[in-house]
Amino acid sequence: MAFEAPRRLVRALGETAPAGDDWLARLPATAEQAVTRRELTVERVQVPGGRSSLVVLVRRADGTPAVLKLAPPRARPESERAALAHWGGLGAVQLLESVAEDGALLLERLHPDVSVRSLPEAKALLEAAGTLRRLWVEPPAGHVFETVAERTGRQAAAMRASAETDPEAAPLVDAALAAREELLAAPPEQRLLHGTFRQSKVLAGERMPWLAVGPDPVVGESAFDLARLVRDRVEDLIAAPSGPATTRRRIKRLAESLEVDQERLRGWTLFRAVESGVRAFRVGRPKDGELLLEFAGWL
Repeated sequence: MAFEAPRRLVRALGETAPAGDDWLARLPATAEQAVTRRELTVERVQVPGGRSSLVVLVRRADGTPAVLKLAPPRARPESERAALAHWGGLGAVQLLESVAEDGALLLERLHPDVSVRSLPEAKALLEAAGTLRRLWVEPPAGHVFETVAERTGRQAAAMRASAETDPEAAPLVDAALAAREELLAAPPEQRLLHGTFRQSKVLAGERMPWLAVGPDPVVGESAFDLARLVRDRVEDLIAAPSGPATTRRRIKRLAESLEVDQERLRGWTLFRAVESGVRAFRVGRPKDGELLLEFAGWL
């Protein structure tokens, strides 16, 4: 079959592609080769799919349903492979092959159209938090995962550059960078984290009711991972008069349920919201940027 990248993927990768990158142009041939090498039968490409990878619903030679995932090197698919192997299916989608020379991931088939986000908000937060708890384990010995300090260090440099050209965002950027410095001074633990966790990253499964997908793993403190979940459904929070109060209650509830320090969670939520907001402006998504910076202002 012809493998056509969903528009969402084309748009998202186009925002971050380095000059001369031809991964998208080569994707149809790459997908065909990955399918042939594994003797897979293709059902369909998942649409709208993700923002960093092509997801193809397939069946293995024995008829078992599976998912083939292809991502560009800058999305760190080998890091995802290593994290999924370490979790071994506990709280996360199961990896179905240990090694792949082409960088593709063959994964357990979940229900791609049913995420925790489909639940009422209170129930969604509860189920998502429970899934996240299972992922917070000791990283493997001698791991090569990026650390929170390393990842946020790269992000901080881009945030400073953005603040120089956008005086309105500068106060929030300064506050976010100050919070980062304070948080990194004495991290309470080092755990393997999902890295990009939110409600839409938790899908319904057969083996377990809910399983996490799509990690961009990083090693650091649990509050960093939980911070992204705090702002889930940010558009609804912004639209509600009670948005600021709801956000404070959410921080308190999540921190207490997962035994995370509330102030550390608030600090990382601030940093991650400002980082995402200035990045949205930088890549031409001003509406998203405005929502995120307004949210960050509440913190």
